[in-house]
Amino acid sequence: MDILNKVKSHREEEKRLNWEGTFAEYLEIVKQRPEVAQTAHSRVYNMIISSGLSERDGKRMYDFFGEEIFGLEDSIERLVEEYFHPAAKRLDVRKRILLLMGPVSGGKSTIVTMLKRGLERYSRTDAGAVYAIKGCPMHEDPLHLIPKHLREDFSNEYGIRIEGSLSPLNSMRLEKEYDGRIEDVKVERIILSEDKRVGIGTFSPSDPKSQDIADLTGSIDFSTIAEFGSESDPRAYRFDGELNKANRGMMEFQEMLKCDEKFLWHLLSLTQEGNFKAGRFALISADELIVAHTNEAEYRSFISNKKNEALHSRIIVMPVPYNLRVSQEERIYKKMINESDMAHVHIAPHALRVAAIFSILTRLSDSNKQGIDLVKKMRLYDGDSVEGFNQIDVDELMKEFPNEGMNGIDPRYVINRISSTIIRKDVPAINALDVLRSLKEGLDQHPSISEEDRENYMNYISVARKEYDEIAKKEVQKAFVYSYEESAKTLMNNYLDNVEAFCNKNKLQDPLTGEEMQPDEKLMRSIEEQIGISENAKKAFREEILIRISAYARKGKRFDYNSHDRLREAIQKKLFADLKDVVKITTSSQTPDESQLKKINEVVARLIDEYGYNSISANELLRYVGSLLNR
Repeated sequence: MDILNKVKSHREEEKRLNWEGTFAEYLEIVKQRPEVAQTAHSRVYNMIISSGLSERDGKRMYDFFGEEIFGLEDSIERLVEEYFHPAAKRLDVRKRILLLMGPVSGGKSTIVTMLKRGLERYSRTDAGAVYAIKGCPMHEDPLHLIPKHLREDFSNEYGIRIEGSLSPLNSMRLEKEYDGRIEDVKVERIILSEDKRVGIGTFSPSDPKSQDIADLTGSIDFSTIAEFGSESDPRAYRFDGELNKANRGMMEFQEMLKCDEKFLWHLLSLTQEGNFKAGRFALISADELIVAHTNEAEYRSFISNKKNEALHSRIIVMPVPYNLRVSQEERIYKKMINESDMAHVHIAPHALRVAAIFSILTRLSDSNKQGIDLVKKMRLYDGDSVEGFNQIDVDELMKEFPNEGMNGIDPRYVINRISSTIIRKDVPAINALDVLRSLKEGLDQHPSISEEDRENYMNYISVARKEYDEIAKKEVQKAFVYSYEESAKTLMNNYLDNVEAFCNKNKLQDPLTGEEMQPDEKLMRSIEEQIGISENAKKAFREEILIRISAYARKGKRFDYNSHDRLREAIQKKLFADLKDVVKITTSSQTPDESQLKKINEVVARLIDEYGYNSISANELLRYVGSLLNR
C-alpha cells in the first residue's frame, strides 16, 4: 500500500500546484515575486545555480550535474559561465543556438536530458513557477497582454521588461472572449513537461522527403476551414509544432546539423528576433532556449559550406570532449553498470580502473614537453603526484592540445566489452585481466578503428596491463602486512626522528639503554632509495620534510602518514621490499605447508574484508601475483 499512498500524495501535490486566476490577480503575484516573469534562459541558469556549488577532486562542480556527469567539470563551468549566465542577463549570447559539439558517448545528450528533467522539477517549485494564458496552445507569457505603448510604464512600475508580441490566436481571443479587457483574461500555472509537450520540445531529423516543416511550426487544420472561412484565421491553425510547444522552456535539436536546411532557416529569426513564421500570420513570438548537439565531423562539414554562414554566426559552440581523468572514467563505468540488471555481479577492485586507464590513454596526445610520457601525463591529469612536475606543468599540458579528448575510445565501447565479459563468464565475478582480454578481442570488431589506431590501442592495453601488474603486487603486499597502517606509521616516525636529528646535527637516545647514538643513516637511505633520492639529494629531501613538519605545526595541524605523498610512497615501498620474498614463496607454492596455508587464508580474508574482493577474485589475485613474482 505504500506505493498507493505515494501516488495519492502526488495527486494531492498536483492539486496544490494548480492555480487559476485573472490577469489582474497574476499581476499581484508578479509584484510579490518578480522571478515568475523571468526569461527561459534566466530560468535555466537559476535552476542550475539553486542546486549549489561544491568542490570535487580540486575542481569546482555545479551540484545540479552532481552524480550524472563525471570528468567534464571544465566543460560544464564554461557552459554555465559563458552561455547560461550572460544569457540570463539578456546579453546577446541568448540570441544564439547553443551547440554541444563532441565525440559520441561523450555526455552531450546526458547534459541536455538533465536540463530538461531539471526544468520539469524546477517548474514545480515556487522559484521556478511558470504562468501562462489559459487555453493557449503555446502557453504564452501573460505579460504579452500589456499593450506595447504601456510597456515602458509597466517596466518603471514593476522593474520587468516585456519582450514579444501577443500571438494571433490570443489577440483574437482577447477581442472575442474578453472584449479587450486584459484584466479579465484567465491565467493558469503550468508545469513544464516533455511528455505532455509543455515548454519542452524535441526535434529529431528523419527522411527529408517525408518530414514536414509542420513538425516545427504547426499546420492548418483543414477540417475547420469551412467553419472559420479562412486559412489566415488563427482558430483554423494547429499551433502544435515543436517550436510552439517549447515556448517558455527549451527546445532540443537532436543531431541538428543532419536536419534539412529548410528546418534550420526558421532558427535564424527565432534566435535573433525571438520569433518565427508560421502559416499566414505575422511573426509569432517565442521565448525558448535552443540547444542542439552534434559530433565534430558533422560540425566541420557544416561550417565548410558557405551557404550556412548566416546560421553559423548564430551558433555558440561548446566543445564537450571525453573525460581525461582515470578516476572519473571509472565512476562513469560504475554508474552504467549500476543502472543495468548485472549490478549483482562481483567486479574485482581495479578491474574498471584498468579499463579506464586504457580509455584515457587512447584520448591523450603525446606531449612535446621534456620528460612527459602518456602515463605520466595521465597521472598528472588525474591529480597524482609525479616527481619533477607541479600544477603549472598540468596547466601547460592542458593548453598544449586544445582539441585533446575529442578522439579516442568511447565509454560505450568499454561498457559493451565489460558487459560481454560479465555475460560470458561462468562465475559471478570478473577481474582486471578478464576486462583487458575482452577489450583486446573487441578491437577487431570495432567498425571505426583504423589499422594504425588498432596497433596503438593494442600497445595501450599492454601499458594498462603493466599498470595493473604494479597495482596487483602492491595490493597483495599490503594485505600481507599485518596492521599495515600501524607498521607504516611506526616506520615513518622512526624515520622522522632520525631526519630531525640529522638536520639539527643532534644525537638520538637509545630507548632501551639510554645511550646516545648517531642518526641511523642506513635506515634513512633504505627508505629514500625506494623513490630514487640520490646521495646528493638526500639532504635537500630531509630538509624539505622538516620544513613541511614546521608548516603543519604553525597551522596547528599534526604531520601524519598521509601528509607527504612521496614520503608515504617511500615508506610503502620499503615495507613491500622487506616482504617481497615472503609473498613470493607463499603465493607461488603449489603445495603450501600449514604455516603458508594459514598465511594465505589470512591474506584472502583481509582482501575480502578490507579491500573489496570476494573469495574468487581474491584467490585469482594471489595466483596472478605469485606468477608475476616468479618471472
